[in-house]
Amino acid sequence: PQGSEEAKAFVNAFLKRSMPKMKDEAIQDMLTRKAVVLEHHSKKKIKPQRKKTKGFTAKQRREMRLFEIEPEQQRYALFLPLHELWKQYIRDLCHGLKPDAQPQMVQSKLLKADLHGAIVTVTKSKCPSYVGITGIILQEFKHVFKIITKEDKLKVVPKLNNVFSLEIDGFISYIYGSKFQLRASERSAKKFKLKGTIDL
Repeated sequence: PQGSEEAKAFVNAFLKRSMPKMKDEAIQDMLTRKAVVLEHHSKKKIKPQRKKTKGFTAKQRREMRLFEIEPEQQRYALFLPLHELWKQYIRDLCHGLKPDAQPQMVQSKLLKADLHGAIVTVTKSKCPSYVGITGIILQEFKHVFKIITKEDKLKVVPKLNNVFSLEIDGFISYIYGSKFQLRASERSAKKFKLKGTIDL
């Protein structure tokens, strides 16, 4: 067992080591009050920086031909199941497409719906060669539709200056491509305004 003087010396030495910034007078003052707060310098934790996952650029996607459909896959019959899925999706979206359904409601739902798998026909166009093209929409971009026809031909039809008709369960809807130049993801959030007359 240590004597009182040795214990006092140990405590003083310990406090000096623990609180190097404090003077002896301040340490003695704290001891007389019987309240000692030891300093503790904690090391700052360095947060590991998260690496952002970078996607491909548009140029890289084109070079890798990510969105191109191979010629052997360009067959109308292959995409008929997709069309059946699309019809079921629209029926669910429009609550069954009943005969008493409001045409405006169906039209507003179709404007925001995903059209991949829909069968469309070009009914009007400033370019006569586009009129009459009918097929399943395989890809929708901001300015064009990629359509596979019954003749197994992949057609790229611009939205600008074209009117498309779309029929499902007796409801025929018309899409004015000039007012439809948006990506599918952007279109779902857009508010379409009702207009009396629309030019091609």
